[in-house]
Amino acid sequence: MLRYTLEKLKNLDRLLICEKEVNPEYELGAVLKYFRNKRPILFNKVKGGRIRVAGGLYGDRDLVYKLLNVTRDNRLFRFMEAIANPKPYKIVNFGPVKENILTRNIDLPNMFPIPKFQERDSKPFITAGMLVIKDPDTGNFFTSIRRFQVNGGNKLSVLIASPKLSNLLLEYEKQKKSFEVAIVLGYDAYFLLASQVSSATYGIDKYEIDSALRGEPLELVKCETVDLLVPAYAEIVLEGRVIPGEREVEGPFGELMGYYSNPAPQPIIEITAVLHRNDPIFQVSFPCREEHVTNGLIREVELYNSLRNQVDVVDVNVTEGGGYRFNAFVAINKKNEGDGKAAILAALGSNKDLKQVVVVDSDVDIYDVQDIEWAITTRSQASEDFIIIPKSLGSSLDPSHDLRGVTDKVGIDATKPLRDEKKRFERAIIPGYEKIDIRKYFPNIEI
Repeated sequence: MLRYTLEKLKNLDRLLICEKEVNPEYELGAVLKYFRNKRPILFNKVKGGRIRVAGGLYGDRDLVYKLLNVTRDNRLFRFMEAIANPKPYKIVNFGPVKENILTRNIDLPNMFPIPKFQERDSKPFITAGMLVIKDPDTGNFFTSIRRFQVNGGNKLSVLIASPKLSNLLLEYEKQKKSFEVAIVLGYDAYFLLASQVSSATYGIDKYEIDSALRGEPLELVKCETVDLLVPAYAEIVLEGRVIPGEREVEGPFGELMGYYSNPAPQPIIEITAVLHRNDPIFQVSFPCREEHVTNGLIREVELYNSLRNQVDVVDVNVTEGGGYRFNAFVAINKKNEGDGKAAILAALGSNKDLKQVVVVDSDVDIYDVQDIEWAITTRSQASEDFIIIPKSLGSSLDPSHDLRGVTDKVGIDATKPLRDEKKRFERAIIPGYEKIDIRKYFPNIEI
C-alpha cells in the first residue's frame, strides 16, 4: 500500500527524500507546512529512533488523481460507480503487517516518532491514523480518519466526531462493554478515499468500496487480539479497545481552519497489540489537511448529485480555502433564467457544512480563483444576485459558528443572462490559444 505509493511517487518525480535529521516536535511539521502539505516527503532520519516517516502524501488534488488513476473529468463518475457497485475483499492468512507482533510492554511514545505539530497542542498526536470498526448489526467494516492524542504507555484519547460512531460507543457503554477498534497507518490513496464515504449516508462496507475503487480485492488479515480485519500490506496496525466510561481531556489541538480546538473529555483506547512490517514507515499528515482533500472529493460527488436533479451541472469544486467543506464553486449550462438561483438553493441545502457557493457558467474555470473573481465582478450585482440565508445550521469546525451557534449562508449567482443580443458578455478570445506549446518559444526554461 504505502510502499507501492512511494515507488509510484518516485517514478512521477514527486517524492522528496530528506536525509537531514528532523525533530518530531515542531520541526517535522514545519517542513511539511513549508510545502503547504502538498509535497510528499520521506524523512529518513527522525530524532529519537530509527523509524522513517512519510508525510504530505495526499495533500495535492492533482497528484491524488494520478494515484487513483482518474482524471478531473471522469473522477465523479468513477467514484459514484464504486459507491453504487462495491466489490468483495479478500481475506489472506498472512501479510507483511504481521512480520512483527507485539502484545507486551507497549509504550507508544518510545516505539514510534509521533509528532507534536503546533505550539499549543496538548501532546503528540497521531494524525494519519485510520480507525477501523465493525458494525455489530451488519458486520460491515467502517473506516475513518481520526486524531489520537498520545497519553503515554498504551493509552490514546480519540476524538469521536461521527454521530454513528458516537451512538455505537454510547450503546456499548450502557452495557459496560469495551468496543474493539484498530488503527491503521501506512495506506494508499484508494484506502483513504474509501474511508471518506459517509457510513451514515450509504451504510456500505468501506473495504468493499476500496476494492471497487482499486479494481481488485483489498487483501486483509485477521487481527491478533480483536475480532477485526486490517490491510495485509499496511505498515503499522494498533489493535485495542475503547474502555467504557473512561475519559481523558483531549486538546487543545490545531484544527481544520487553523484555530485551536477547546480541551474536552474524550474516550480512551487501550492498545492491546501492535503489528508492523520490518523497517516500518510511520505515516503522518499535517493536521486536518491531507485527508480533507479526499473528503472534499467525496463531498463533490454528493454536491454534484444534489445539483443534477435541478440544473444542467457541468462540474463542482469544493475548495481548498474553505477546508474542502465550507465553500464551493459550481459550473452549469444555464438553460433557464432561474437556474443560477436554483443551483444555489440545491447546493446550500445539500450539506449543513456548506457555507458559501458561487455559481458560474461553463466558460468559467472553477479551479481558477482569478476566473471566479472575474465572473463575480462582471456578471453579478449584489442586490440581485447575492442570496443570504441567515441563522442556518452550520459546522462546529467553523469558529464563527461556534461563537453564535448558527451560520449565515451565502450564494452568488455569477451567471450571465441568457438574452445577450449585444454580446456584452462574450469573452474576448485569441484563436488557437489553447494549442500553443510555449516550450517551443522558450526551450531552455522550466514551464
